[in-house]
Amino acid sequence: MKHKKYIPYLFILPWLIGLILFTLGPLIFSCIMSFYDWPIVGKTNFIGLKNYIDMFQDPLFYNALKATFRYVFLYVPLNTIFALFCAILINPKFRLTSMFKVLLFLPTIVSGVAIAIVWSWIYDKEYGILNYFLSLFGIRGINWLGDRKWSIVSLVIASLWTMGNTMLIFLAALKNVPIELYEAAYIDGANNWQRFLKITLPMISPSILFNLITTLISAFQVLTLALLLTGGGPARSSYVFAMYVYHNAFRYSQLGYAAANAWFMFIIIFIFILTMILFKTSNLWVYYEAES
Repeated sequence: MKHKKYIPYLFILPWLIGLILFTLGPLIFSCIMSFYDWPIVGKTNFIGLKNYIDMFQDPLFYNALKATFRYVFLYVPLNTIFALFCAILINPKFRLTSMFKVLLFLPTIVSGVAIAIVWSWIYDKEYGILNYFLSLFGIRGINWLGDRKWSIVSLVIASLWTMGNTMLIFLAALKNVPIELYEAAYIDGANNWQRFLKITLPMISPSILFNLITTLISAFQVLTLALLLTGGGPARSSYVFAMYVYHNAFRYSQLGYAAANAWFMFIIIFIFILTMILFKTSNLWVYYEAES
């Protein structure tokens, strides 16, 4: 009987081992590495805060931050709105609902490389299908991947294609909204827009908060599409911060400097989510039925 209290810990032991070996361990190791001159091959030297000081003196660092924040401020709200819109469309039951669910979620499980190849064809200035449709309306073809004004926009549009996980979370939240609330509002004369604002949004607000947090984290770490679609160009207009870290680590063999870059981005994400916007303001707009 004395040893029974340890049985639950045995069940979570594999997860704890994985957490220590593959998450906490590398996290602590990268923090230590950020205080060293750590080439891929060669001798390591302790240099203290030099990596962090050099980072703030690097113009490319500020360029990468600027491109990343441009991407985040465009992608996060658009992804949330688009995913919620798609969830609302497939929430009612009709004959082809299951097919639309599969079609909308399918890009989420496709490889990032495959998505980049598809969108590079869609964005092609001469033969891309997107410019072809624009030409039907008399709009001159846009150099989506070769124009500084459109490079971040092109990444955002391609990223919106993989909003399947966000959409499913919204769909689950919509399914849990009590139908009695809509019936009572309908009897009181509320129209569709009023029911959406006064019932749907408050009831799914915890899911909105969750999706905003996860989308914000993923947006700050965007790499694959930027690396394969634009390569950071043109003129480094889409040179996002994750690419900056990647190049410092594996192109310039500065693992310590790249670790310092990554820790700075971790601090930015942590502060941005926990203090600046989401959790500090969530009490104003997130509704929890159990607390009320």
